[in-house]
Amino acid sequence: MFTQINYEGSIVDQYNTLAKQLDALLTGETDRIANLSNASALLNQFLPDINWVGFYILQEEELVLGPFQGLPACVRIPVGRGVCGSAVSKKETLVVEDVHAFPGHIACDAASQSEIVIPLIQQDKVMGVLDIDSPVKNRFSTDDQIGLEHFVKTLLLHI
Repeated sequence: MFTQINYEGSIVDQYNTLAKQLDALLTGETDRIANLSNASALLNQFLPDINWVGFYILQEEELVLGPFQGLPACVRIPVGRGVCGSAVSKKETLVVEDVHAFPGHIACDAASQSEIVIPLIQQDKVMGVLDIDSPVKNRFSTDDQIGLEHFVKTLLLHI
């Protein structure tokens, strides 16, 4: 079924391999929760120096906790609040080098220092976000952002 692989080459090459692995893992499965669960597990295995990775699903005007890997998390986040809610309202990826400097940051895990949030957008409608936290300041590079946005585009083909 699934075996862990060694990712080789540049970070761009590694993210391309990750997206192909995600596509292969999710092909044939139509259950959204199962696919989000496997996507979060795959990212947790792939990304070094992270302490939380998962999804929030948009329900009316708030994000509700979905499948994730990490410590227990905030269950509901209003649109426009915190990094996740701001990414929804702006409909764009947010990379935060220092979460403690982000106005309105919601601290679910005190160890988190940096964060990246990628909105899940289908037909110009936000359906949720991918949220990744790190205990390292400035953990997420431009290459990470591009690679994770490609990962999300691949994921959206399966949910």
